[in-house]
Amino acid sequence: MTGLTERAGGQEAHGEEIIAKAQEAWQESMVRRLDELREELRTRDVNTIAVQSDGNVDGDAILLTYWGQSVTVSWPALEAFSPSDGPPCSTFDTAMLLYYLNTADGSPMADRWIGFRELPDGGFYHQAFQGYSGNQIAKVFGEEPDAFALAAKGIGGQSLPALAPHAYLFHPLPRIRLAATLWPGDDEFPAKASVLFDAASGHYMPIDGLALLGAGLSRRLIKASAAPS
Repeated sequence: MTGLTERAGGQEAHGEEIIAKAQEAWQESMVRRLDELREELRTRDVNTIAVQSDGNVDGDAILLTYWGQSVTVSWPALEAFSPSDGPPCSTFDTAMLLYYLNTADGSPMADRWIGFRELPDGGFYHQAFQGYSGNQIAKVFGEEPDAFALAAKGIGGQSLPALAPHAYLFHPLPRIRLAATLWPGDDEFPAKASVLFDAASGHYMPIDGLALLGAGLSRRLIKASAAPS
């Protein structure tokens, strides 16, 4: 596993740098946008917001899960805390949660997987997204499918054997479903990997938020593989 750990460590550092830059740029724009999001959400009924986002209203808060952790979004202040009684979420995570609540329209899951290019407005950014998501997964796990399985299960992935030779389902938010897929390499073909989305994802998050969720999934997989057993 030494080779895998070294590859994972190198790819994690490279991936962290790319994602950190994307998060920083998005966070800067979100600081200006957060107050607008809060004002937009406050014009709506809190119970309707919770139903459409698959959350729960508990007193003066909306309860959600975010990457498997419980979070609380206070109402009407719309400040996010994780865990529910823990410290405030970062500006980045708060923005992701508020964008999710503001975008969610209650559409049913499509039960159909699509690539990033098939998402609304995703075609222009597809190559960049593949570069810091699927390509990073393939570089680390292309010759180590068992390590991919361990990493995926370690961060809560559920097997999707019908989708690819190695594929796992993830729920970063209650109504957003991602899949990480891997086709291992051999003597004839290089390894290939992708991060896919339920076709209804555009009803729950704008395209830049979906890109960051997909990038975050690849980063979490690589980080899990680099962690000591």
